[in-house]
Amino acid sequence: MEIKLQNIIMEIQQKINFSGTVLVEDQEKVALVNQSFGYANRSEQIENNVKTRYGIASGCKLFTAIAICQLIEKGKLSFNTKLSECLNYHFIHFDEQVTIEHLLTHTSGIPDYFDEEEMENFEELWVENPIYHLRKLSDFLPLFQNRPMKYKVGDRFHYNNAGYILLGLIIEQTSGMDYSDYIQQYIFDQVNMTESGYFSLDSLPSNTAIGYIDNPDGTWKTNIYSLPVKGGSDGGAFVTVHDMAKLWHALMNFELLNEDLTNYLLVPHVEMNESDCYGHGVWIKKDSKSSILKYHVMGYDPGVCFHAAYYPESSIKVVICSNKSNGAIDIMRGIEAELISAKIM
Repeated sequence: MEIKLQNIIMEIQQKINFSGTVLVEDQEKVALVNQSFGYANRSEQIENNVKTRYGIASGCKLFTAIAICQLIEKGKLSFNTKLSECLNYHFIHFDEQVTIEHLLTHTSGIPDYFDEEEMENFEELWVENPIYHLRKLSDFLPLFQNRPMKYKVGDRFHYNNAGYILLGLIIEQTSGMDYSDYIQQYIFDQVNMTESGYFSLDSLPSNTAIGYIDNPDGTWKTNIYSLPVKGGSDGGAFVTVHDMAKLWHALMNFELLNEDLTNYLLVPHVEMNESDCYGHGVWIKKDSKSSILKYHVMGYDPGVCFHAAYYPESSIKVVICSNKSNGAIDIMRGIEAELISAKIM
């Protein structure tokens, strides 16, 4: 199957000019696929490789959910803790019944600073909001803090980046640590994710892929002026494919949370349709018999696309990181078609 998977990925890469790294790892942590394509730095023609760090955009909402659950495990918070009880910032229009559970499941109804129902291009945000000012979580508050509720609390699922900004601020206030420092110490260091971190775009470490935005006429630009300077609790961490595989392994083997909280994080809390659900920071896909096919996370930003999945039936992990705005989903579909054909998924 390894050779067939590699050939499938090569065929897709040639069609879409995929740039990034693909890892497929089995239950024994053996890499069935470990392929890299394209350039981490186009100007210098530095190629992507298996240890290249990539931005993963919203893929790291899972880190935030794990961190919140860790603080719940320590008795410092609960899922029913209200926003007004755990955060000192004032939100004049927000419903006082908004809880941590609502924020984790995107059902709080609060306004978002980047509303995907109203805005298609993430770059539109920075026309009136200087991007170079956004270096810490509290810098995002003026973008949504004083706006009215978008929906009634608990009424519906509305994917919400602002909700995860608030969760990050709750982590900071509860732990007394900077959000990125907390994630580094209690998640990355805990599971030996030695190459991952929250890096500033204007001071990236070695072997980090620059994000590229391709124009229809064949020209391109980097994404340095299209994203906040430093990522946070709603998105923007950098990982390697192997580090992300370590995260899946650690989570599923209760190395980050106890068994009860791990299972609760992975429960389908919100159902979009018969097959697609959302847990805490993680998407969940079910089959026709309501069995879990996969847990997955994804992230899209200008110059970034990312998909990573864990398949519980086989314990296979798939991680696809790209430093272009698209392509990861095409690779994922090709891999999953072969896993289904081989009756592994």
